[in-house]
Amino acid sequence: MSDCSVEATGLTKYFGAFKAVDGVDLAVPAGSIYGVLGPNGAGKTTSLRMMLGIIDPDAGVSRLLGGHTPQSVRHRIGYLPEERGLYPGMKAREAIAFMGALRGLDWSEGRRRAAAFMAELGLERVIDEKIRKMSKGMAQMVQLIGSIVHAPDLIVLDEPFSGLDPVNQERLEALVRRERERGATILFSTHVMAHAERLCDRIAIIARAQRRFEGSVDDARALLPMQVRYTPRVAAEASAIRALLPAAAEPHGDAWHFAIGDADVEPLLARITASGFGVTGLSISRPALHDAFVHIVRQVDAGFHADAEDAAIEEAAA
Repeated sequence: MSDCSVEATGLTKYFGAFKAVDGVDLAVPAGSIYGVLGPNGAGKTTSLRMMLGIIDPDAGVSRLLGGHTPQSVRHRIGYLPEERGLYPGMKAREAIAFMGALRGLDWSEGRRRAAAFMAELGLERVIDEKIRKMSKGMAQMVQLIGSIVHAPDLIVLDEPFSGLDPVNQERLEALVRRERERGATILFSTHVMAHAERLCDRIAIIARAQRRFEGSVDDARALLPMQVRYTPRVAAEASAIRALLPAAAEPHGDAWHFAIGDADVEPLLARITASGFGVTGLSISRPALHDAFVHIVRQVDAGFHADAEDAAIEEAAA
């Protein structure tokens, strides 16, 4: 038995001459919350759909929940697609029970679980309201509950936070954590870094159809140097302060801002302590996941444009 709930190798997909996904590998540990991040159009949705067997890859394979083919374990999967859709004339409770019944859950049990989920999330007031009368975000929460009401082992959510207000985003985050505590594996795609930073055990970043990073959130943040803000207690000439700090340090009012590597932190603190200038304020922090994401994607874009320029030059020369 594999320790991964999702194992995808070399997934590749063309739409005509356009390569939407180019050899993506992914391994999602069982019982984890795993985020697939990337800009719009990077290939996230197509990758998820190939992993789930919704569309066939042109190359590569996907195994789920211990090495099974996607088709053989459909009843153990909960999937929220990017394109939402519910029967507008159904009431929320019935819509959730209906989605559970499609996955083999008894109708009465589905209705019972629907009520429990809605109460837990503070949505019991709309449990018997028709979908057509709900806000877009509220209907999305109903569809989400319907996707997990059968207690799946693997939950796949495609851009689940899109269109939700901050209150429902918090509800969704709580629901994701609850399902992980139950033992489920959660795989979700997003281009909003804050949710991934709070939730994910591991992440993959896809840009221009390829996986460009895989690891923990801290691994991604460690790709960039730490950011330092230092405010001396004793007034001094800027040149004297600058002599303590990295060459790229810049003054901002009374404080100095600069980046620093992990190995340089203790020597910096020793220099500041020995200088006699003292400390009014000192903060040393890792960049956010957002900064690491932008850094990775910009590197990919720069390489892509450089390759395109080289190809154009070669074509012109020919």
